[in-house]
Amino acid sequence: MKTNIIACRTLEQELRAAAARCGCTYEIRWIPSGLHNIPAQLRGALQESLDACGNCGRVLLAAGFCGNAVAGLRTHGAELIVPKVDDCISLLCGSQERRMNFRDSYFLTEGWLRGERTIWHEYEHTVEKYGEKRAKMIFQTMLHGYRYCAMLDTGCFPFEPVSQEVRRIAQALGLEYCVIEGTTAYLERLLRGPWRPEAFLTVPPYRILTSDMLARPVSCGQEGKAVEDLCQ
Repeated sequence: MKTNIIACRTLEQELRAAAARCGCTYEIRWIPSGLHNIPAQLRGALQESLDACGNCGRVLLAAGFCGNAVAGLRTHGAELIVPKVDDCISLLCGSQERRMNFRDSYFLTEGWLRGERTIWHEYEHTVEKYGEKRAKMIFQTMLHGYRYCAMLDTGCFPFEPVSQEVRRIAQALGLEYCVIEGTTAYLERLLRGPWRPEAFLTVPPYRILTSDMLARPVSCGQEGKAVEDLCQ
């Protein structure tokens, strides 16, 4: 069966690493990472990519539900496999359950830092517009409830330069820097199958993915740890 992948560009390094480990050579259609903040535009980009996969029998979505941006997608002649996670961070944590152990962490990876609309870009723009003092006050309010600026270390990018960048961002935003171990295991399961219903949503051909299909994401079984145990 011909298979295509639709993937968020944020996951590029991790998806390529997972594909190499799996011997996977499926064609990948990339979605700009900056669309995460605009669900309607993200949905449109996802649908455009799905429409371009008309001669496929299966499409693997390397992304999460992304604020329910996947709701309303039409599958045409291919079945669509979607990980049951809220967002891309949960994919790289290995499960939705493990991600929920880090609610007080704002995550960054090399892929996020390369994105079109990152928190650092927003912070720099706010500093230019309002000055550093007011910008810090604005971001303290925005990030209320976060304690850590966490680098999610998936082993798929150079550690030191990314670590230095995340440290700098953490200091500017008034958050504690820490490192949390990431994984490509969920992405590898997506590429290999089988797509068990507790971990993946399978949408048959010629169907519309409705909001009621997006039940609360279910854990893939990876145990989580407290943030304090993983921070370095």
